[in-house]
Amino acid sequence: MNKLKYAKLKPVARLCLQMMLALPLTTPLAFAGNLTPEEIAAVKGSGIDLAVKPGQDFNKYANGAWEKKAIIPESKSSVGLDEMLVEESDDAVARVIEKALQAEAGTPAKKIADFYQAFLNTDVINERGLTPLQPRLDAISAMSDKAALARYLGQNLRADVDPINATKVFTENLFGLWVAQGFHDHTTYQGYLMQGGLGLPDREYYLSKSPDMVKLRGQYQQYVATVLTLAHVVNAADAHREAKRIVELEINIAKGHASRADTSDVLKADHTWRTADFNKKAPGLDWQTYFAAAGLDQQTAFLIWHPTALKASASLVASTPLEIWKNYLRFHVINQRADVLPTVFFNEKFKFYSALAGTSVPEPRAKYAIGATNDALGEEIGKLYVADNFSSEAKDRIRSMVTNLLAAMSDRIERNTWLAASTKQEALLKIKNTYVGVGYPEKWRDYSALEVKADDAYGNAERSSLVEYHRALAKFGQSVDETEWCMNPQLVNAVNMPMQNAIDFPAAYLQSPNFDLNASDATNYGALGATIGHEISHSFDNTGAMFDAKGELRNWWTKADMLRFNASAKALVAQFNQYRPFPDLAIKGQQTLGENIADLVGLMAAFDAYHAAMKQKGQAPTVDTDKEFFMAFAKSFRSKMRDEVLRTVIITNEHAPSSYRVQTVRNLDAWYKAFDVKPGDALYLDLKNRVKIW
Repeated sequence: MNKLKYAKLKPVARLCLQMMLALPLTTPLAFAGNLTPEEIAAVKGSGIDLAVKPGQDFNKYANGAWEKKAIIPESKSSVGLDEMLVEESDDAVARVIEKALQAEAGTPAKKIADFYQAFLNTDVINERGLTPLQPRLDAISAMSDKAALARYLGQNLRADVDPINATKVFTENLFGLWVAQGFHDHTTYQGYLMQGGLGLPDREYYLSKSPDMVKLRGQYQQYVATVLTLAHVVNAADAHREAKRIVELEINIAKGHASRADTSDVLKADHTWRTADFNKKAPGLDWQTYFAAAGLDQQTAFLIWHPTALKASASLVASTPLEIWKNYLRFHVINQRADVLPTVFFNEKFKFYSALAGTSVPEPRAKYAIGATNDALGEEIGKLYVADNFSSEAKDRIRSMVTNLLAAMSDRIERNTWLAASTKQEALLKIKNTYVGVGYPEKWRDYSALEVKADDAYGNAERSSLVEYHRALAKFGQSVDETEWCMNPQLVNAVNMPMQNAIDFPAAYLQSPNFDLNASDATNYGALGATIGHEISHSFDNTGAMFDAKGELRNWWTKADMLRFNASAKALVAQFNQYRPFPDLAIKGQQTLGENIADLVGLMAAFDAYHAAMKQKGQAPTVDTDKEFFMAFAKSFRSKMRDEVLRTVIITNEHAPSSYRVQTVRNLDAWYKAFDVKPGDALYLDLKNRVKIW
């Protein structure tokens, strides 16, 4: 559960944007970002619109003047503070790679350089055509029965999902595997199986009857037909018929999928199936063959996150003709690897998926190369990144902020008047046992098993995915590492991992203006402090509260406590349901509940911690410093996005759009005093209607 504004969307919305592909441009390694120095200065500077009263729209008051002038680059879906931090991180990684180009053969640094150069070299990629893909296509063609289909599906299962930490819930493979500690045994690793198999971001894109979605499905079918034709899978005369069959299969797969809200509900994911029972519980797929091909035949049980999806997809394996499955697989093999296939596939994929992002031109190829290299060798790059971009002084200062935030959260729980003593004791123990990582992991990942070739972009991508899968399988039977990170240090993000009872803050997020050694406590706590509080409070949101101090899924609440908590949560759901960015589309308060709780409680804890930090220095907080705190919070969400993306966020993401998250301040009494907000102002809430969770 990570703290994202928009640019780093967690689930399928972000994954859609990652599908955007570069044209075959030759770009210098040390390239300039999409934002000019003037634009970066504007993002970091004051954006106040004095024509707007704080109580009418706090986001427009704090960020409106900047938003009016901000221009979203043609290659971007949004622009804002996080995008600026991403630009700076990418530039820093580019410098790391530039140094790596001079490294000796056989060194980890050289592996980074070779992966990057292979991805960047579109001449070689174009020259090879689909030859690197041919073994996969041949394997599909060789399938003669459904047992062979089961074997192929198992061989290509990957560890490419994570529903809780990085919240990756999208995979084009029919199913996705996640290996993590058990829901009910924190000492052992367990396999989790999740739904997949779609080319569009979410089931809503297949099942919605809205005109926009109907039109998008038609465009997707045309894109599928184009890919089949370009790859000579079928002749042009048959392409539309076969594409229609593929999309119809995906519609049927989507009908079995859980909704985004249900996917976020861990209680609805708690289904353990014995391996021996799969054929009975989800008939249609030869599970014995599937698990053997996936290297999972020694596992005796799995946790099934989406039982309806497994049942529906397994049934479709039996009921759908093999030839339709074969063309479906051919399309997805190409679609998944279009970034390392010839330019024509790049272009067609960008043309279609850009409709979801509202972009009109792709990023420079070097941008995608950096992203791919980060994905494959993230912590290898991270070691070099933090050496140049994250000081020990910053780490120590941030650790002191974390200490103050943990103390503030403990104090809020101690002062709580409605929690039973037993629940309060469990909550305090959970805070006490929280592991916090700042900047980078304690132990770096080993990439020695990954073979990288400077002239084999497709092979590098395939081998990286397979190495990651084998790394996941190797966890079975091992002791759980509670300090393992799920994010790279150069990622602009932060995360709470409830099953590890751990929180991590990557170094790239801990940069100015989120954190600045020379900034005031009010500013640092309003920006970074609210993020730290956000991640801590995830341990007590509607999902985190289901896990105990060991990270096990266990109800440690009394019935009365849970009723009170749910009543407060329901009020926050209602508050966000009333926000309507479009006449036909409102914010989904239940879908975004966990993040909204974390924003609210995190902001409250950060406010307490900033006051405590000033008092520790013998300073007294004032109305002016309180204003500074709330303005830093609002500024940290500074973002402007295209309408197409905003719709995708609302439909698929568990974060409300940034502009609405800023309005969380309306639940804090101190905000009313700081900005003289009165009855009649649009954001004004009576005392009894201001939501207090903790």
